[in-house]
Formats: sequence, C-alpha cells, structure tokens
Amino acid sequence: MENNEKKEEVIAWRVPEYIAYERSQNWYIIAGFVALGFLVFSFFTHDFLFAVIVIIAILLYVLNHGQEPMMINITLTDEGVIVGRKFYDYDELKNFSVLYKPKQEIRNLYFEFKNGLKHRISVQLDGMDPIVIRDYLLRYLHEDLERTDLPISESLARLLKL
Repeated sequence: MENNEKKEEVIAWRVPEYIAYERSQNWYIIAGFVALGFLVFSFFTHDFLFAVIVIIAILLYVLNHGQEPMMINITLTDEGVIVGRKFYDYDELKNFSVLYKPKQEIRNLYFEFKNGLKHRISVQLDGMDPIVIRDYLLRYLHEDLERTDLPISESLARLLKL
C-alpha cells in the first residue's frame, strides 16, 4: 500500500471527549470542603508541593468549568483504530472488550495495549451497535471476555462525577 493511499473507513462515529456530568450545588460545596481540607492538611504537614498541586487542580477545574466537551471521531479501519487524530495499528493492541449494560448506561469499547506502560483506550459506543463493532474487531484482535465491569478508575469517576 502506498503512503498516500487513504485507509479504508469501515465503521465511524463521533463521541464527546469526556462525559459532562450534571452536578448539584451540594457537589460543589463538598468539593470545596475537600479541597480546603487538602490545603489545610498540606500546611500542617509542611507539604507545600501538595498544596501547589491542589491549587493547580482547582485552577484547572475553574478554567475548564462550563466548557462543552469536544466531539471526537472514532474510526475502525482495516489497519487499525483512529481516535481523534491518533492512529493505533492493530499490531500495537493486545485485545479489545465491549462493555454493554444499557440499564446502567454503560456502552463502552476498550482497547488494551501490548505495551503495559500505555494506558488503555476507552471509547463510548454512543448509539453504535455493539454486536457490529465486536464482529468487526474480532477479525483483527482477540476479545477480552473477562472484563465484565467498568475499570475502577472509571467507576470512581462516575461515582464522584469527575
């Protein structure tokens, strides 16, 4: 295949880059107290680096608050997966798993890398047929049938509405 030849798009959809949770006023009050507690703790333990990290996290949240998530294109091709502007060759990927639990509003596709130092890719299926996605990916990757629940990091993010 020539370098200038385009990869064949087979399955494509768009998803928001992150889930924008609805947060109540109580959430903001509790988050403020937690941040204040971290700052007080850092001063009592003389851990000023932790205080700086907490302040930077607060500033980042305030600066990004209220912005709508960007829409990202997801494309499954015959050579790999395109997430936004990043291409992942199937050779880089160890396996995939589809987690589909509509009653719990869980519709995710996961890719694990062969290189254990790289973080997994998590993609929302947003209206896509999980069976079609699964059948297509089985041509190129092994399926991880052991993943039956959200990863702990995503479960915590859902619980804390982060």
